[in-house]
Amino acid sequence: MTSFSATALEGLRVVDLTRVLAGPLCTQMLADNGAQVIKVEPPGGDETRHLGPPYDEMGHSAYFAALNRGKKAISLDLSQPDAQGVLHRLLQEADVLVENFLPGTMEKWGLGYEDVLARRYPRLIYCAISGFGRDGPLGGLPGYDAVLQAQCGLMSINGESATGATRVGIPIVDHLTGYVALTGILMALCSRHQSGVGQRVEATLYDTALSLLLPHASNWFASKKTPGLLGSAHPNIAPYDKFKARDGHVFIGILNDGQFRRFCQHIGCTSLPGDPRFLSNADRIEHRQALKDLIETAIASTDSEPLCEALMRVGVPAGVVNDVSQALTQAHCAHRQMVIRQGAFTALRGPARLYGTPAMPGAPPPDFSQHADEVLADLGFNDAQRQDLYSRGIARTRPL
Repeated sequence: MTSFSATALEGLRVVDLTRVLAGPLCTQMLADNGAQVIKVEPPGGDETRHLGPPYDEMGHSAYFAALNRGKKAISLDLSQPDAQGVLHRLLQEADVLVENFLPGTMEKWGLGYEDVLARRYPRLIYCAISGFGRDGPLGGLPGYDAVLQAQCGLMSINGESATGATRVGIPIVDHLTGYVALTGILMALCSRHQSGVGQRVEATLYDTALSLLLPHASNWFASKKTPGLLGSAHPNIAPYDKFKARDGHVFIGILNDGQFRRFCQHIGCTSLPGDPRFLSNADRIEHRQALKDLIETAIASTDSEPLCEALMRVGVPAGVVNDVSQALTQAHCAHRQMVIRQGAFTALRGPARLYGTPAMPGAPPPDFSQHADEVLADLGFNDAQRQDLYSRGIARTRPL
């Protein structure tokens, strides 16, 4: 087996102009894997610095702390030409720039990719994250996770008849957009390795949200039947749903007839696989409510944990419906080393594991403009020049 000593992205230089979630998540994953990330915040700071309580022991909002470890922070007012000059110095050595301003903002400042940056920095990978992209009927408009969940149909398939259409309880569109941006950047870097030339990468919340309509979009393409609310059930598979046990709920996912037979044998319902209503997956979908009622009757006196463990041992996927605290204190969570602890800082690690070049999560999230002096000094600004930038509000050491 080949042995490596460096992290996967060691030596990569990233200028991070992003705020809130998708962009900071993308750049944090780059930082975890060895990239040097300079976070450039506006004069008021990243909005998530103020999204609390709760705050961690270091005074950071928990939201901000989850997305910004391993970065160096400086604040620049990029609407001012001298601040743009600082950015240009950063870009002279940068491989990647990531921004999530409203489309047109960088162009307004004279920092557009096609007109300016691509010509001055031909190897630069420029990643723009936005709600809807630059053009089209919605081009240039602002977008937020929950709004995109509503607009792109995700809410319409999430929830039950009693609740109606419901937002997914995590910012899933923002989260996946961060991964889309990361993937695009890494592909562009692979392309640059061959061509020597950078390119523009685009990730939008709109495209990402629509891509999450799996299998609902393909079902609609094939049937023209508009999907509705199914609660925790699956439109194409049964039984694949949440069920009530004695002490709580379990989720049981059965994909094929063999699993269904083993499941029925385990819960003492050996007649069900031969019942004409449940012979095939299509039959079980047609009669899903009757099947659910029979299953819940069979497991009504069974505790959820031993039920799920026994089912998993016989090849039937099943899991207890845990709350967040239960999920984060599972033995397997500890075994997988999913929780990072650095003194007072605690967070989740990135889910990808590279065994030859493992990620090395960096320092806790920075205070506002914590590294301004260091970054500016590295760019060649002497003490007097740095103080001049601070005094004129070009660079800031305290938020507005």
